[in-house]
This record gives sequence, C-alpha cells and structure tokens, in this order.
Amino acid sequence: MEQEIIQNRIHEVRGVKVMLDKDLAELYQVEVRTLNQAVKRNIKRFPSDFMFQLTKEEWDNLKSQFVISSWGGTRKLPYAFTEQGLAMLSGILNSDIAIYVNIAIMRAFVAIRQELPTISSSRELEDLKKRMKALEEISEENLSALNDLSEDSRREFDDIYLALSQLSQKKITQQQPIGYKAIQERRNEQQS
Repeated sequence: MEQEIIQNRIHEVRGVKVMLDKDLAELYQVEVRTLNQAVKRNIKRFPSDFMFQLTKEEWDNLKSQFVISSWGGTRKLPYAFTEQGLAMLSGILNSDIAIYVNIAIMRAFVAIRQELPTISSSRELEDLKKRMKALEEISEENLSALNDLSEDSRREFDDIYLALSQLSQKKITQQQPIGYKAIQERRNEQQS
C-alpha cells in the first residue's frame, strides 16, 4: 500500500494527527459499523487520547478543507484515531489485511514525523534567522537615528530656552503713540 494514499488520509484535529473511522474502514476493507463495533467491544483500550468523536464544528471544518467531499452524508459524527489508537486497533483487528494496513499506517506516521523536522523546520529556521538578523539591523539603525534625533532635539530645545530667557530679560521700552491724537499732543508740547 502506498504511503502517499495513507498520508493523504491523515488529518490534524485538536492539534493531533488522526485518521477517521471511515478512512480506516476503507483501508481495512470492512464497514465503518463493523470497525466501530470492534472498538466499542474493546472500549477500555481506547482512552480519549487514543480515540475521540469529532464535534459538529470539527467535522464541518474538516469537510470544508476538501473541494468535493467524498464522505457523503453521515448519520453519526466520525471517530478520530490518534497514532496510539491506531496501534491499539492492531491488537483487536487480526485479519491479514488489517495487519498489513496497520504496518503501512505506522510507517506513514513515522514518515510524516521524519519529514517535518528536516524539510519544513530547517528551511523555516534558516528563514527565521535571516529575518531576525534583518530586524536586528533595522532596530539598531532606528535606535541610532532616535539617539541622533534626541541629541539634535535637545540642542534645539536648549537654543529655544536660551532665546526665551534672553527675551524675558530685555527691558520693554516705551513706544511713542501713533495716530492723529498723538501728533496733536506733540505739536502742543513743541509750542509750549
């Protein structure tokens, strides 16, 4: 069985990689009802971190990720099995097909786990390092410009305060009045 087929059926729900009961039933070549009955007969083997039922919102969100839904209508919300739940399934399904499919599923999960750190995170890490370095350089330039601006502003404020203090110390001189009345008063003073 091709790993790509299995990997395409692995979804992330609640931050965990899972496979849905319908996909598993198809891979195991059994009905969904048969798979779920086997699980219910052994429910003690499936705590909530091994298997959980999707909520309506989770199911709707998962279906919306596909342009054309191949799931059709379902009466019950599907069950999602984590990697540990899938390993537990291997203990309750003993057909040759189930054993073969379980081995392929485990290999698909391992392949996904191995690919993520080497491909995506190393590239992302290098990209993040470059971005951080660029941000640090920009931050240093901005801080330097801010310091220069602060020094220039301080000097300008000092000049303004000095000019204001000099202006306040000047004596206000009496100005001669302007206008017709003032001219008459000056003439009268000159005549007297």
